[in-house]
Amino acid sequence: MRTFTSKFNKYKYPYLFVAPAIILLLLFSIIPIVLSVGMSFTDLNLKGLANWDKINFIGIGNYVKLLKDEVFIQSIANTIFYVVLGVPLVVVLSMSVAMLLNYGTGKVFSMCRMIYYLPAVTNVVAVSVIWGFLYNTRFGLFNMVLSSLGMQGLPWLQDPILAKISLVILAVWKAIGINMLIFLAALKGIPRSYYEAAEMDGANKFQKLRFITLPLLKFSTFFVTITTLIGWIQFFEEPFIMTQGKPLNATTSMALFIYQNGFRRNQFSYAAAGSFVLFLIIITVTMVQFKFKKEEVEY
Repeated sequence: MRTFTSKFNKYKYPYLFVAPAIILLLLFSIIPIVLSVGMSFTDLNLKGLANWDKINFIGIGNYVKLLKDEVFIQSIANTIFYVVLGVPLVVVLSMSVAMLLNYGTGKVFSMCRMIYYLPAVTNVVAVSVIWGFLYNTRFGLFNMVLSSLGMQGLPWLQDPILAKISLVILAVWKAIGINMLIFLAALKGIPRSYYEAAEMDGANKFQKLRFITLPLLKFSTFFVTITTLIGWIQFFEEPFIMTQGKPLNATTSMALFIYQNGFRRNQFSYAAAGSFVLFLIIITVTMVQFKFKKEEVEY
């Protein structure tokens, strides 16, 4: 006991500094996850929420039901589509924009940084509503441009495949800004002496990009990839606001499926089972990424 007290007194200030973060993590992450797991093994619905005596333990019944639910299976396929298409686009475009802006220091480049960053700080509801008007089949700007070019307008949010692509375009446009700043900060941290030494050795621009810039951006690329991947697995706002999962559940993501069952159909335990499956997928993907992460490059 005395040893514990002495150690606590020695490190009490670090403990005090990390205590708020740990408390918030417990209250809003760990405890809800544990409650959600417990809830997923019951038949909790709106009646059970009003009277706990009507809550029954059903074991893995909700998980078995999930595996047989065609909408849930489709939501997994839709989420995979979003991730496979959206994550590489966000990483590549963010890095490309950051590299282009890194070459300039004038006011024009500062203005471009602000313009690219604005979507990241704009309310996602407002952005989705505006893009909904842009995608409008009859009066949308995109179809008006196509008509002016002599082309037929597209059913942006009515065709199952095109609707998913339309949502990805919006989400990619919104995600470039914050990730661009991360890459830009990493580029600013690369010592100029590396490039000067490479120039003395006769390296061209492509060689400097391949052997200096990209290797030294590996940590930033890993961070952007893993945060972007987690965000796209939880893809929710855009399909919720713009399509509600339509047409024919073609845009229903796993997060939207959980919301619809939990807050619209009041099937709380079923939604909890779906959220736990989503949690397991996120943890698994994150651990796989950490497993295959390569060591940082140093020169």
